[in-house]
Formats: sequence, structure tokens, C-alpha cells
Amino acid sequence: MTPESAKLLATALAIGLGVIGPGIGIGIVAGKAVEALGRNPEAEATIRATMILGIAFTEGLAIFALVIALLIRFT
Repeated sequence: MTPESAKLLATALAIGLGVIGPGIGIGIVAGKAVEALGRNPEAEATIRATMILGIAFTEGLAIFALVIALLIRFT
């Protein structure tokens, strides 16, 4: 295995494994928000704001994985 192919493999693993957790987390957050809206529709604004904040923080982890993958690839 050449060093270039090792970098490509490490890059693919870093981004591939790095987005699994946030993807699952965003799905859970959205699902729970829909459940909460079904139980208490009057709290829609609060639930939506909290959901968007949670999704933003979770998406930050995926962006972090992307940055790490790019650092592996181009260094």
C-alpha cells in the first residue's frame, strides 16, 4: 500500500465514520421533535427552536469530521 492510497483510505474512513453519529443524532432529534409536536402543538415555537439548535450542534460534529478528513488528505 502506497502512502497516497493510505491517505485516501484514511480520508474516506474519517468522513464516512465521522458522519454516521451526527446522521443518527439528527434523525433522533427530528423524530423526537415530531413526537413532541404531536403531544403538545401549542409549544411548536419552543420545540422548533430547540430542534434547530440541536441539529446545528450535531451538524457541527459532521463538519468537524470533514475538516479532519481534509487535513488528512492534503497534508
